[in-house]
Formats: sequence, C-alpha cells, structure tokens
Amino acid sequence: TDQRRVRGFETLSTMDMSSLFDDRKTIGFGLTGFGLFFMFLGVMMLFDRALLAMGNVLFLAGTTTIIGMDSTYNFFFRRDRLRGTTCFFLGIAIVLYGWPVVGMIVEAFGFVNLFGNFFPIALKFAQSLPVVGHLFMMLEKIPSVAVIMEKMKMKQESFPV
Repeated sequence: TDQRRVRGFETLSTMDMSSLFDDRKTIGFGLTGFGLFFMFLGVMMLFDRALLAMGNVLFLAGTTTIIGMDSTYNFFFRRDRLRGTTCFFLGIAIVLYGWPVVGMIVEAFGFVNLFGNFFPIALKFAQSLPVVGHLFMMLEKIPSVAVIMEKMKMKQESFPV
C-alpha cells in the first residue's frame, strides 16, 4: 500500500473515519452550534445585544476551529466574497455598537452572500434526514422556493466553490 501524504492529508487507502471528526472539529461544531443557538435566542428575545454578540463570537470561533485559520482567512477574504465579508463583519460591529436590528439585517445580507452557495447542499442533506426529510422535500415543491433553488443551482454550477 502507498503510505505517502499529499498536502497534509492522508491518502484514501490509509484514511479512517475517525480522522474526519477529530477533537478539534468536534469542538468547532459545538461552538458553531452554540453560536447559532445564541443568535436565534437573541432574535427571539427581541434582538438582545448580548446574546447576539455572544452568538457571533461563538459562530466565528467555531468556523475557525473547524477549518483552521488559513482556510478561514482564505474563505472570508477572497476577492469575489469581499462584499459579503464586509457586510457580515460590519453587521457584527453594528450589533456590538448597540443597534441590533440594523446590525442583524446587514449581517444577514452578508451571510447570504457568503454562504448562499451552500444552501442547496444543506437542503439536500436535510431531505435525507430520517424523521423530518419529507418536510424538506415538500419545501422544494413550493413554486417560489423551487425558482430560487433553480437559480442557486445554476449559479452553483457556473461558479463552483
């Protein structure tokens, strides 16, 4: 068997499933999940500034922990994503400054610009879930959602991530 390494990744013949979810990635997914939970809770509590700020910090820390510093920097500061990055970080700053509603609107615009290409992938994953998958399949049958998904698929095919 071939035991060489390519750019720090093991070849398929020597890679096991435990390397896909090591402790660092598990902690990163936990931080990201708590970040999303605190942002959701902050919105439910009528845009509570402290919960939103904590959610933003945990989300960014989790993302950085999952994919690493270099990949995070390369993801956020690619030339074609600068508008989304600017809006996302500007929204976080506006939330911290004390205008949570305006900040979350700006941040949501940046979030959609940054992570919009991943929405079709997330929807397909959600459709494969055992208990709630059929609900996500019904979501794609709504005409307005189907049009948006078709545009996202075309955009994703023309500009792969």
